[in-house]
Parts: sequence; structure tokens; C-alpha cells
Amino acid sequence: MKTAAAWYRKPSYSPNQHRVNDAAIMDAAIIRLEQRGWHVLRLSEAEAEAGARPEVDCHLNMCQGPQALEALELLEQEGALMINRPSSALACHRHRLVRRLAGSGLAFPETIILSTSPRAEAEIKQAGRHQWPSLVWVKRGDVHAERTDDVVQVPPSNLFDTLRAFAARGIERVAVQAHVAGPVIKFYGVAQSRLFRYYGADGGPLAPPPEVEEERLRALAFGAAECLGLEVFGGDVAVPSPDRPVLIDLNDWPSFAPFRDEAANAIATLVHQSSTIGVVT
Repeated sequence: MKTAAAWYRKPSYSPNQHRVNDAAIMDAAIIRLEQRGWHVLRLSEAEAEAGARPEVDCHLNMCQGPQALEALELLEQEGALMINRPSSALACHRHRLVRRLAGSGLAFPETIILSTSPRAEAEIKQAGRHQWPSLVWVKRGDVHAERTDDVVQVPPSNLFDTLRAFAARGIERVAVQAHVAGPVIKFYGVAQSRLFRYYGADGGPLAPPPEVEEERLRALAFGAAECLGLEVFGGDVAVPSPDRPVLIDLNDWPSFAPFRDEAANAIATLVHQSSTIGVVT
């Protein structure tokens, strides 16, 4: 019998409705694996932080916090099969993500990482004098979001005050990203095109999506995932024109809420096939 460890995300990394949806996609993937004869251990991010080391054929990793991921990374370094790999999930923390994507050749807007420390005031003021568009996005520089004000849109003139507000909450660095005009598309994927779905952020999954060249969108999404080594991923793309999608965010193991059944099947198939040969295919 094949065995797996399913590492559930800590609730603080699943704000608002994501708390239920994040758990639901892991539950659904586990059910599909159990239907294939797998035995699956359900474990928490807190248990990963505490150093739990189950001996299993595959790890399903939804953790996002650095302490848990660094602990699980030791298993990865020992050769454990992990989807997503902890090193890839750590690469999604924005201060790493920005640097990785900036040198990838993929369409990605100008983005800089800034410290929120008062000692970095000169750097912050210099960034404020930069020739930004009329609006910029300020995003916490580590995990993607714990609450709605972890990502805010402001005019460059408000940059200093915004960073002070992040600092007051204990957030040590932020990503400042140029705004890209155009509708936003949310996308979801599983490695090797086992799943690719998208919809407009404004209209939702039931409305027609914004006009976009789907092959360019797909290539951008899977190219970004490959750049970080992600097998289960999602993100956001701005579309200033149909032939020019621009990646504005990428994250590991989203909730797949509108496509949960399809995603659970795709993830279970990925795990099952990968465990057969010992590598992610």
C-alpha cells in the first residue's frame, strides 16, 4: 500500500474564505488518493514546525510558513518525494519570488523589495521619487497574505506612510510593484498541463473571461511555475492587451475553489504517477 503525508496549511495563512477552501482541496485530493488504495496521514503545519518526520512514499505539502518549510526542506534534501517541494514554496515568498522572476525573461512588472525599517528611510524616499505609474501595489514581502491589507494599492506619494503602516504590524519588508493597466485574470494549474483553468477576477468563474490569447497565458503561467519548481500553483495576470499578459503574482497550492473536483483528480493523478517512478513528472 502506498502512503502519503498531507501537510495542511496553518489557518493564519488562509485568510477569510480561503481557510475553508484551502482545507477542502487537500481533503478532496486525499479522498481521490484513498480511492486509489493509498493510506494518507493528515498532518498540520504546526506538526511540521515541531519536526514531525513520517516515513511515507510522498508528501503533499501545503505549508507556507518559513519554520515549517525549512523543517520539511530537510526531508526534501534527503530525497523525499514532495509536491510541492518546500524549496519551491519558500521561493514563492515575495522577497525571493521577485528576484527569481525578475531574471526569468517572463513578462513581470517592475517590482522592488524594500525594508520597512526606519533605517531604510533614504531607500524608501528614493523609491518614492522613482518614475512609477500613478498607482503602485504594496504587498507584504514574505508570505502572500494573512489579511486583506497585506496587499494595498496607493499613489507613490503615499508610499512612505504605507510602509510605516506595514512596519507597525511587524512586517519587515514589502514588495512595491508598478501597476499594470487592464483586466486581471486568475489562473490555476497542475504540472505538465494536467490542469489549467482561468477566469476574470472581476466577473468570476461563471462570467466570460477577459479577452486573452490563451496559449500566451498558458505559457506564462507554466513558465513561471517551472521557474520556481512548482507542480501545484495559481496566480494572477494583468492583460493590458490580449497578446500581452503580464504576471503580477504567483503562489503555491491555491484553493482551486471553482475547480476543486478537477484539481483534486489532477493532483491525485500527479502524486500517484510520480510515486511510481520516484520523481515528479
